[in-house]
Amino acid sequence: MTDVLAPLLELEDVSSAVQAAQEAVFAVHRHPANLRGASATAAEASVRAARASAAIDGADPGIPADASVTDPVLAGALRVAQASESLLPTWRRAPRQALARMHVLAAADLTDDRDMLGRPRPGTAPRLEMLAQLVTGATSVSGVMLASVVHGELLALAPFGSADGVLARAAARLTLVATGADPKSLTVPEVAYLREVSRYRETAAAFASGQASGVRDWLLFCCAALQKGAREARGIAEATA
Repeated sequence: MTDVLAPLLELEDVSSAVQAAQEAVFAVHRHPANLRGASATAAEASVRAARASAAIDGADPGIPADASVTDPVLAGALRVAQASESLLPTWRRAPRQALARMHVLAAADLTDDRDMLGRPRPGTAPRLEMLAQLVTGATSVSGVMLASVVHGELLALAPFGSADGVLARAAARLTLVATGADPKSLTVPEVAYLREVSRYRETAAAFASGQASGVRDWLLFCCAALQKGAREARGIAEATA
């Protein structure tokens, strides 16, 4: 099923961009600090990713000295980040269940209707099922490509109607780990998305249009952000060495 993504590599410059992004990520994994043990880099990357992801959706990314986070979007993003390792097995075998759990975590402070947590909006089930098949199916394309498509699809679908941006970015991180593209979850492309948030939104909308040019723009943007996220990860590794 996932081989339907293979033609995307034929779009101009996409194959080389995917390769460059993957090489940048693997280079960070070979950093001496990460070879000795990447837990410190991964932990800091997870927090930075959550803060940037929340900020993209309008949250205050600051964490008070006493760690009493009151912004509901940031609190949700941090909960999702904290649960990512435990969610990984479910993401690999049952992505829709993982998404439902992530929505419960991400949107807990965004709605008073507890019954709506983890429940996709009517009409979204067919596309969610197609996405789940992409994630769980055998694929010949890079995890970088798959993560970009997962990210774009979830932004376009907005399956829950709340916290969808946080979920889309968290799902992309899980996909990078699950496919071995970023097995230790060291990179922070979310920071690049935040720094170029207007372009992020423009290319996400272009992807959602389904036009080949729009899909290409989104894929190239995601690959560039992943390279920048790898540089961010290198800075974290050097600071913790």
